[in-house]
Amino acid sequence: MCEIKIKFEKKFNVSQHIKTDKHQKNVKRKNEQAQRKVQQLLTNQNSVKSDFNMDLCQAMVSANIPLNKLSNNVFRTFLEKYTGKSIPMEATLRKGYIDDIFNSTLDNMKMEIQQNNIWVSIDETCDVEGRFIANVIVGILRPDCPGRIFLLHSEQLDKANHSTICKLFDKAMGIIWPGNIKIAEQIRGQFGTVDELISNMKKIFRKAPYRVEMFKLEAPGSWIEAAIYYCENFRAIRHVVNCLDEIDADSIRKVKLCIIKPAIIKLQKKNVLLFDSLAVVQNVQQKFSLLKGNHGKPVLTKLQTVFEKNNGLGVLEKISKILDGEDSSELIDFSKFPDDYSSDDIVYFKYAPITSVDVERSYSAFKTILSNNRRAFEFENLRKHLIIQCNREENIVQSPIAVAR
Repeated sequence: MCEIKIKFEKKFNVSQHIKTDKHQKNVKRKNEQAQRKVQQLLTNQNSVKSDFNMDLCQAMVSANIPLNKLSNNVFRTFLEKYTGKSIPMEATLRKGYIDDIFNSTLDNMKMEIQQNNIWVSIDETCDVEGRFIANVIVGILRPDCPGRIFLLHSEQLDKANHSTICKLFDKAMGIIWPGNIKIAEQIRGQFGTVDELISNMKKIFRKAPYRVEMFKLEAPGSWIEAAIYYCENFRAIRHVVNCLDEIDADSIRKVKLCIIKPAIIKLQKKNVLLFDSLAVVQNVQQKFSLLKGNHGKPVLTKLQTVFEKNNGLGVLEKISKILDGEDSSELIDFSKFPDDYSSDDIVYFKYAPITSVDVERSYSAFKTILSNNRRAFEFENLRKHLIIQCNREENIVQSPIAVAR
């Protein structure tokens, strides 16, 4: 160790050297080197992840099975018996595998999305904890078949308005194209305060029977007033009703049958041709045009106003006619289209969705994960579970509010 010669005839010579400072320092240095080698060996062993643990973690998260179920002795014994594997504890999967699966999910999404034309949709909701949660949906536009659809990002917002939504859009596009976002059309939309009003109204009346009773006494309303209220707030009411379990009451089942009409059902379908989706809308327009009387005319006027303000719908109708061969003009006037559109882009709209209803599917998954006994879920962990779960083979759709290339 000290690289010196010692006379070995007498033990004293060896003992004397061992007590010297030089030898003591060399011993200490040698022990430290040995300890570092052991630590490095342990680190290398730990860095080799188990394929079984990885697959088990991904399967449980995708199926929305809480990882703490692994602490159930009966469940562990069952898995060990029929897999012949040592079953990891919840902490092992949570600390060592969730991030890897999440990052792998993002990498796979980026590889599939980056070189394609896409549509993007963003929607927000208020969860049971009173948080504003926004989801970003991305779908691939293909000219010959429906493209895959992904939940790209989920984020908790301080508040929901045009500013926070635009920042979220920019952040989500940065996930796909870091530092090199390729946008062909700016987002155009109006974000009112209606959702904020509804969300805060939920907070006011949550677990407050006195307030509910006061509301009933102060604003009972007539049947006509109630009908107008339901018309103006149909989307919010439908969302509330869909959250209820029809097993609890027959009235819930009846209400669900009332709000899920054929037109809505058709627009909820996946992988529908643009032409067929627009035909449903046009059929509704035609039926509304037959409305008469004091109550029918305002409803028709409201519908017409909504469609007139929706410039994107007009563009999609024009594209649909071109794709279906109805537009016989030899030259297409692209001055009426958003900037940077060409005939090459139009073919990708064949299966473009036009509704926003399917984004609710991502929130349904969100609600399922955030069950009553899992409220302690930190949002960052909840976000990873949601994205892993929603981006398995059965994925979700949403309508385009921007087209990117």
